[in-house]
Amino acid sequence: MNHFLDIHKTDATALRGMIDQAAAMKTARQGRPKGTPDDDQPLAGHMVALIFEKPSTRTRVSFDVGVRQMGGQTMVLSGQDMQLGHGETIADTARVLSCYVDMIMIRTFDESVLLEMADYADVPVINGLTDRSHPCQIMADILTFEEHRGPIKGKKVVWTGDGNNVCASFLHAAGQFGFDVTFSGPEQLDPEEEFVGLARKAGVSVTIERDPIKAVQGADLVVADTWVSMHDSQSSKERRHNMLRSYQVNDALMAHAKPDALFMHCLPAHREEEVTSAVMDGPQSVIFDEAENRLHAQKAVMRYCLGV
Repeated sequence: MNHFLDIHKTDATALRGMIDQAAAMKTARQGRPKGTPDDDQPLAGHMVALIFEKPSTRTRVSFDVGVRQMGGQTMVLSGQDMQLGHGETIADTARVLSCYVDMIMIRTFDESVLLEMADYADVPVINGLTDRSHPCQIMADILTFEEHRGPIKGKKVVWTGDGNNVCASFLHAAGQFGFDVTFSGPEQLDPEEEFVGLARKAGVSVTIERDPIKAVQGADLVVADTWVSMHDSQSSKERRHNMLRSYQVNDALMAHAKPDALFMHCLPAHREEEVTSAVMDGPQSVIFDEAENRLHAQKAVMRYCLGV
């Protein structure tokens, strides 16, 4: 049994195997209607619990469809349905769910909920997102980059804006896949020092560059994410916009990256805020390939977790 909690906690060889398997499964489905099953049905007879404390579009749909394409069944639960951690401990919830399902994917706020679930569950647990990391997204991003530009090893990835949970998972992945990261954003929103240190210890370069124009020079990939959360207050949103306005990804900024640099965003995006529509809909953008690849990458993650 393998959990998938964070990229830096997963063996690099296993990660590479997941990316390669995801690419193969995607190729095998070309031209096939979305609702048809895969030829291979590795999840046949398996039940997967999908738990959402945080709302979701891509995570919910991609996991649900992925399980079904591989022959399994899903049980979708919200935090309110379960009152997760209220009245019953996370540990007891994990033990109970392990009696009914073969795997648990959880999208939650506090990382401690994920870790306690994994500690006490007798089935694999997948991190669908926490406030600290988003590993499934970055697996899809690496798959996307490599299908457009080849191996990501040795490439320069530039993150602009807020050093948030998605940025953290890029740093986790940098050491495992061998690419360099440059962060460009205000000091108040720097990524966690622990994650910067992990990547550097793994032998890759992590650079903090406040000037976004300097940051993107030589970039193979430029990545942005939303500046505000749905839970932020109006005053917090205004402060963040003031801090981050100069880090918007637009045509002028992309002109300083490599001519064949790609642009990614995990979505949902606030157009004309962290990124312009001209970039999102432009020739360097692969945001919708990236969204589709959540499906294929997560199918490979689930197969890894179940050993199928």
